Amino acid sequence: MSLRTSSASSRLCFWPGSRDRPNVLGRCRLISTFIATIGACVLFYVFAVPQLERFRFRSELSWYDLGIYGFGPSQSYISFDEESPIVEISPAGAKCDPRYTFLAPRGDSVAHPGPMILDARGELVWMNYNWGTTQDCKVQRYKGQDYVTFWQGDEEDGHGRGSWYMLDSTYTTKYIVSPIGAMDGDLHDFHITANDTALITIYDPIPADLTSVGGPELGWLYEGVFQEIDISTGELLFEWRSTQFFPPNSSYEPLNDRGYERTMGYDYFHMNSVDKDDQGRYLVSGRHTHSVTCIDGFTGGVLWTLGGKDNEFSDESNGVVTGFEWQHDARWRGPNRITLFNNAANGDYDLQKISYGALIELDIPARQATLVTSYDHPQELMATSQGNLQVLDTGNVLVGWGHSAAYTEFSQEGDVLCDVHYGASAYFSFGRIVSYRVTKGSWVGTPDTLPDAAVAGDSVFVSWNGATEVESWRLEAWDGAGLENMTFIAVDQVDRIGFETEIPLPPEITSFFRVHAINVDGDIIGATEILKRDTSSSRGNFLTVHWGVIVIAIFASVCVVCGLYCAVNRQLRRRESDGNGPYRLVTHKEEDENDVEIDRLPI
Repeated sequence: MSLRTSSASSRLCFWPGSRDRPNVLGRCRLISTFIATIGACVLFYVFAVPQLERFRFRSELSWYDLGIYGFGPSQSYISFDEESPIVEISPAGAKCDPRYTFLAPRGDSVAHPGPMILDARGELVWMNYNWGTTQDCKVQRYKGQDYVTFWQGDEEDGHGRGSWYMLDSTYTTKYIVSPIGAMDGDLHDFHITANDTALITIYDPIPADLTSVGGPELGWLYEGVFQEIDISTGELLFEWRSTQFFPPNSSYEPLNDRGYERTMGYDYFHMNSVDKDDQGRYLVSGRHTHSVTCIDGFTGGVLWTLGGKDNEFSDESNGVVTGFEWQHDARWRGPNRITLFNNAANGDYDLQKISYGALIELDIPARQATLVTSYDHPQELMATSQGNLQVLDTGNVLVGWGHSAAYTEFSQEGDVLCDVHYGASAYFSFGRIVSYRVTKGSWVGTPDTLPDAAVAGDSVFVSWNGATEVESWRLEAWDGAGLENMTFIAVDQVDRIGFETEIPLPPEITSFFRVHAINVDGDIIGATEILKRDTSSSRGNFLTVHWGVIVIAIFASVCVVCGLYCAVNRQLRRRESDGNGPYRLVTHKEEDENDVEIDRLPI
């Protein structure tokens, strides 16, 4: 059966609506695509570009700095439960100070944060996995004895609530120092003076009028306080408060939504270091006022201020000396010299703001300041927080880059001698691994614990957390004479290699054995517990490793099979849709200019 109709009617049958509808739909799709593209570009610029700018990729970066081994590469051990950083030292043939390095790594890429000691090669010497937050680990001298000191507590709203701990050579806590009065100990500084007193920082929330900075008349302010305390007696010797000399509007810190509650006070001063010289003068660093202030040790009055809105010095170095910003760790280096770490940045990630250490000469009577030496990292690091500068007794200078996981040793002239990274530098801006300060010092560690040992395969792995005097390890085997009074015979002695040493078990050891720690004089200074050789450990390790490989292989195989099944099934469905879909071609025949013959197919 055939059906005749006009060509116009046939076109209407095949294209419902107007004949221009396909063009309209095409234009709508084009406009929608254009709008979506513009929106995606705006979102990329607003959210992605600022994050991409934080990456610090450079052509000279090593595989380590590019993050091939992770943001914060770490090393695990057989005989020790915690992990320690794997460092990279440059340049080739670096002349690092041979003394120990003290730091307290923390961050999302740190497996076990806490106080830590590394040797000059970056090998672990001692670490302690602490609760809460640990900062400012260093060695200090008190009454002729060296102590490892650090702050430990909870970090809250940019400051700390905790105490300072002093550990002796056995890593036993001998002193816990806290503020005098109903205040919490802040994390920023704990400095033992030449007079065996302690300088500590405190953040004290107090009511204050904040109208001068756009805040409430009855608001809350974090007052910067430092105390000098007699460690042995706990007597308060001196106290100084920032609000007596610096009003809220001397700050560069934005108020934002702070100052309305006690637990979110306006941190206008942010005291982060305090030092004292042999003339009794205190040196105070106010990060948020961009100032370093000299305080009279008797009256507490301000003798002078360098930097900030209250600066009293002319800058003889083109603004470098008085133009520091968000600085840390201001220290006396003589009656007329100071050092500080100029962060130059405070979380804004402006790539033009480069951090550096500075040695500054002061002509106090003339109120003139001159830059003596600048200590600059070869990669132009930007530490948005934390950091320090230490002048070693050799004259060299060690700079810890705080928010950037690195520390660098310079010559007196500012040349790089040794640069150590304990995190991938391309990602320093993200703060995946940081340390508030990094310092160097001499240390003798004699822990009162036993050396740790673990048997794995045909070897014993031995370490001793905190021991600095181990020169070698002596392996001794049981003679088999009896279990009551066991006698051991030396069968091997190997040099200590790094934190953990692997000692292959010789055939003489068939059952019980132990390992002795030997010092440089050949004396025994420690011994492990009695261990037993496990003849099945080698096979057990083999099975464990290969079982993991088998599980991974099975999982991968299942994924491949599922992927192939989905791909084949989709292709078959597509072919079925193309051949037997609900829409079929209709044949037509033009009989004349106005008519079209259409054959109706059977249904």
